[in-house]
Amino acid sequence: MDPKAAYEAVYGEVKKHIAGKEDTIKLIFMAMVANGHVLLEGVPGVAKTTMTKTIADTIDASFGRIQGMPDLDIKDIIGFTYIDENRNVVLKKGPIFNNVLLIDELNRAPPKTTTALLEALEERQVTVSDKTMQLEKPFMALATQNPLNIEGTSPLPKVLADRFLMRIEVTYPSMSEEEEMLRLKESEEKTVAKRVLSKDDVLQMQSMVNGVKMPDDVEEYITKLVDATRTEIHTVMGGSPRAEISFMKCAKAKALIEGRNGITIDDVKYLARPVLSHRIVARATGGIGVNGIIDGIVATLH
Repeated sequence: MDPKAAYEAVYGEVKKHIAGKEDTIKLIFMAMVANGHVLLEGVPGVAKTTMTKTIADTIDASFGRIQGMPDLDIKDIIGFTYIDENRNVVLKKGPIFNNVLLIDELNRAPPKTTTALLEALEERQVTVSDKTMQLEKPFMALATQNPLNIEGTSPLPKVLADRFLMRIEVTYPSMSEEEEMLRLKESEEKTVAKRVLSKDDVLQMQSMVNGVKMPDDVEEYITKLVDATRTEIHTVMGGSPRAEISFMKCAKAKALIEGRNGITIDDVKYLARPVLSHRIVARATGGIGVNGIIDGIVATLH
């Protein structure tokens, strides 16, 4: 399995259905290789759901979907038990028992329900009626959320947001991308993306990540970068140690799919916003926002 060729095969399929968004697609693929989960944020209509579903279609694995709604219940995620006609206790499995899980509009669901995801995202297991069950490998969650100024949304608890390896901001397409989108839609056939990766391919790439080297100067840079988010005057809360681990995993995955055996400081800089933006809380009086804080730290840190 050549990770670089694997990414090129996936991107080749996805771009038949999605115009542009190469950086977003690459970041999602990196998260999969790093055995992590992704949170995509953007206004409605910028292809968040279509993109995640198309990427999932390129993997020969089971797929499940959860629609975030105010009345979403825990059983809609995990499932429930019932007694059959033979008086046996049977588990009706929920969509979380899939290799790839799409949680659409996560921040429309009530916080009480979304906490049911904590165990699955972190430990790859769920508990149903006092019985703990391991999720099948690989397991990856792709969640979309709308900006908080959209009606019906609520902020994700930081303890849940921190479980996502990356938060990727999906912005409006450029004019050329929108023109390409119209061409794709005009000639679109009712087909799904071709499956170009197997579950074993994904697991093999995930095991290869550990073989990518992290030089001492990169390790020092990561710790300095995360520490700077904690002491920055405009932050109320900075990155946790999990942010440092996320930098390491994502940077190694990036190097792997680019055909390199070591990570660089530039890899870490490239990942600064996706890894940190959902882990930092900015002061309301700061006025520069989370991305401004991150960009400022990256620009001044040596």
